[in-house]
Amino acid sequence: MSERGKQVMIKEKHHTMDYSLLFLTVFMVIFGLVMVYSTSYYNAAKLKNDPAFFLNKQGIFAALGIGVMLLVAFLVKKIGYLFITKRIVRKIPVRWVSMFYLLCLGLQILVLFIGEDINGSKRWIEVPGIGSFQPSEITKVCIIVFTACVAYLAPRRLDYFRGFLLAFARISPLVVLVALENLSTALIMCGIFVVVCFVTSRKKWYYGVCALVFPILIYLYIRIGGGYRSTRIDAWLHVETHEKGYQILQGLYAIASGGLFGKGLGNSVQKLGYIPESHNDMIFSVICEELGLVGAIAIILLYLLLLWRLYVIASNAPDLFGSLVVTGIMAHIAVQVILNIAVVTNSIPATGVSLPFISYGGSALFFLLAEMGIALGISARSGE
Repeated sequence: MSERGKQVMIKEKHHTMDYSLLFLTVFMVIFGLVMVYSTSYYNAAKLKNDPAFFLNKQGIFAALGIGVMLLVAFLVKKIGYLFITKRIVRKIPVRWVSMFYLLCLGLQILVLFIGEDINGSKRWIEVPGIGSFQPSEITKVCIIVFTACVAYLAPRRLDYFRGFLLAFARISPLVVLVALENLSTALIMCGIFVVVCFVTSRKKWYYGVCALVFPILIYLYIRIGGGYRSTRIDAWLHVETHEKGYQILQGLYAIASGGLFGKGLGNSVQKLGYIPESHNDMIFSVICEELGLVGAIAIILLYLLLLWRLYVIASNAPDLFGSLVVTGIMAHIAVQVILNIAVVTNSIPATGVSLPFISYGGSALFFLLAEMGIALGISARSGE
């Protein structure tokens, strides 16, 4: 068959997005809104004189995020046709991804100078008339796309440790700038990078070396740097007696008191002023208290289903670039869920990592839904 005939077949072939992923995503967002209200209405009524204050703010971002998710899915699907039929896959993505990289680099520098200082860290930029947003959330999206682009253009270089280091050098300015104020987010970015490179390379031996050396380097960085990060390690080791272990300890009380089936939705006791800002990073502990072990397992299974659908999309993507982008999205969600649950259960030192789709946080939810839009758009280009 001629090349022109193949292109016509590509145009005419019917593709639909992965509706299983779409349903799971929307369901998780709705469940998140329910839990945000359940965990925040007491403090919202006490501090804001409006029990639905945090729910309303999160609801606005959820609605906007779902709209952006569908728009991004549509654009990715249409642009995918253009890339394949016009054979310009290797040109336009590099140009746009480079501009995206420079934008995020500028935002991360800007936040160091004009960012709001909250609890000793500058992570937020105030936008008049809109509110504040966290530049690191859009930088996560950039790391996914940029790493996929680097791996796509030179996949065989990643077979060697030197190629891996050169690839990391390209994202290191972003990672370092984020790590200055938000080490946990920088670790998530490193996790995304490693996973994308791992699935691209054919030789895996040096990843084992990195897995042994990297935690040691992080530990030394925290201990030498001192400050609140070092204090968190001490609190993790002595959570029952350390003054900074209060939040984690209350979260463990919530998990333990939930039992098998929980106290019922809305009936948590620990959220009534015992767990500080329970609608944020510690929301999983309240889920355990209200819905019990059964509810916690159900949520974990939903995440596994969502990750499985992303895996299917990555496996059936029409090109390597699309496959690597979806792999990066999958890594982002997986790493963040693991870190959040590990912190809540005191398996690792406390760090500010939200639970995807469920924790309160408008900018985090908005950009995460944009990522899901990319995955849905790529799924519409697959052969399923």
